[in-house]
Amino acid sequence: MAASNFLTTTSSLSCPHGGHVTLSTSNTRVKADGQFVMRSTDQFTISGCSYRIGPTPHPCVRVKWDVHAERHKSDRDPSLTTPSVSVGICVAADEAAQGMVEISSTQKRGAGT
Repeated sequence: MAASNFLTTTSSLSCPHGGHVTLSTSNTRVKADGQFVMRSTDQFTISGCSYRIGPTPHPCVRVKWDVHAERHKSDRDPSLTTPSVSVGICVAADEAAQGMVEISSTQKRGAGT
């Protein structure tokens, strides 16, 4: 079975339209390679999205996670791992799904502090 990579506070994420995702967690206990592990309950805010519907801006504003690591928890909440990529959806302010989040970097090891 292949190992999962964890999303951490230093992971690099973007929306499909070039917007940057800022990660914020209240997890203060579980780390992977020295960085706090992100959870499905954490905040993933998007800025700089250029998506438009015709002439009207309709930017992605946050990432919504529908599935999480089933066997790993960080500070009692489900951890996010690379298999979660298929369910990280970038959404607009009106909750319209606008594409899948793109993940550029993750961490391999997990440990409690």
